[in-house]
Amino acid sequence: MNILVDADSCPGKDIVEKVAKSYNIKVIMYCDLSHTINSNYSETRYVDVGFQSVDIALINDIKSGDIIITQDYGVAAIALSKNSYVINPKGYIYSNDNIDKLLFERHLSSKIRKSGGKTSNPKKRNKEDDNRLYKNLIKLIIAHH
Repeated sequence: MNILVDADSCPGKDIVEKVAKSYNIKVIMYCDLSHTINSNYSETRYVDVGFQSVDIALINDIKSGDIIITQDYGVAAIALSKNSYVINPKGYIYSNDNIDKLLFERHLSSKIRKSGGKTSNPKKRNKEDDNRLYKNLIKLIIAHH
C-alpha cells in the first residue's frame, strides 16, 4: 500500500505525511513543474505542465490497495475502478456508493456554468477538515493495511 497524492492543489499534505510516517507507508506526491513541493518524507513526481497531466500520471501509477488523495471526482472514479481507496483533502471518503452522485452533480454544475449561471464556491478549509482528514485517513489505513 502506498499513498498517492494529487498534490497540485492539496491542502493537508502535512497531515498525510504525519499519518503515513506513523504507519510507515510510502507517500508519492504528484505535481506539475509549475509547483514546488518540499518534503523530507514524501517522494515527489513532477510532470510537464498540461491539461490533466498530473491526473494521468497519478492514474497510471495506481495499484490495487493504494490510497489516493484527490479532490477530482474523475480521478476518484478511476481509482475506485482500480480497487484503491480514495479520500479527498477535506477527509471525505469516496466510494462506489457515492461517486456516481458526485460525478452527476459535477456534470450539472458544469452545465449551469456553461449556460452563464453561477454555482457556489467551495467552503474555506477549517480545523474540522484537518481533523476529518486525519481520522479518516487512519480509518482507511487500518481497514485495508
